[in-house]
Amino acid sequence: METPLILTQVWDKTFPKSDKVSHRKVTFHNRYGISLAADLYAPKNAAGKLPAIAVCGPFGAVKEQASGLYAQTMAECGFLTIAFDPSYTGESGGTPRYVASPDINTEDFQAAVDFLSVQEQVDPDKIGIIGICGWGGMALNAAAIDTRIKATVTSTMYDMTRVNAKGYFDAEDSEEARHAKRAALNVQRTLDYKNGIYALAGGVADPVPADAPFFVKDYHDYYKTARGYHPRSLNSNGGWNLTSALSFLNMPILQYADEIRSAVLLIHGEKAHSCYFSRDAYAMLKGSNKELMILPGAVHTDLYDKTDIIPFDYMADFFRKAMQ
Repeated sequence: METPLILTQVWDKTFPKSDKVSHRKVTFHNRYGISLAADLYAPKNAAGKLPAIAVCGPFGAVKEQASGLYAQTMAECGFLTIAFDPSYTGESGGTPRYVASPDINTEDFQAAVDFLSVQEQVDPDKIGIIGICGWGGMALNAAAIDTRIKATVTSTMYDMTRVNAKGYFDAEDSEEARHAKRAALNVQRTLDYKNGIYALAGGVADPVPADAPFFVKDYHDYYKTARGYHPRSLNSNGGWNLTSALSFLNMPILQYADEIRSAVLLIHGEKAHSCYFSRDAYAMLKGSNKELMILPGAVHTDLYDKTDIIPFDYMADFFRKAMQ
């Protein structure tokens, strides 16, 4: 039996608490038996059944960072929301720690929909999801599977399976390059088993090398400074289990994105190194209820917490229309 979760009850977010919403900690479980921890936000004095949104991301972050900001702000717009820690991370359960999985993390979104669907305050026919960074790709995968999801928003989206299998900008898209990755990761598996501990990849570089790409410096500015640092955040600290990349090498999560029938809005910064993920995903999507919003001048991490850049009002309108 899984150890009961221990949830902090203090406000330890990287953003200020809103006086327009109520907040409480909740837990739910996925179909792999892993208990997930979440922050639930609801507009104060709301009456009747509310539309609901589950939020997760960025990849390697916790609910006290960007996803919590998104969830609280969308609650201010009239939605009941949850920001959750994925399996094996933050306050959520699962061992070994700091493991990512395209299957289990997609299931985490579906488990969040399970939870929201049975809440007294929620209209189960009006549920959407938001995926930030690497959880944008997971959100699209969930939307392709889960017909209960009426609308999906991705923000500064990464396709983690593509970047692991092909490298940035597909520069390592060859059988030889993938074989080399597999060989190195499987050597690490043997070492981990021998040592009885799963080695971590390390979080965001600190200090940042002078010749690092600009986006590495942007990550440092968020995860390693007072702006976004959190003691439970993988990217702020020790990083993912080194061998987590293995499962992403063989499982393209956007395989059936072209079969998503519900509404999708992809939001990305024009100057983000990752913008090609959203542009290419949008090209895959079909139907008249799909949108791509490119924000002029914005970089990848601007969409983590820059409230003057993140189009929250537009997102709220998108969800309302899609949930009618």
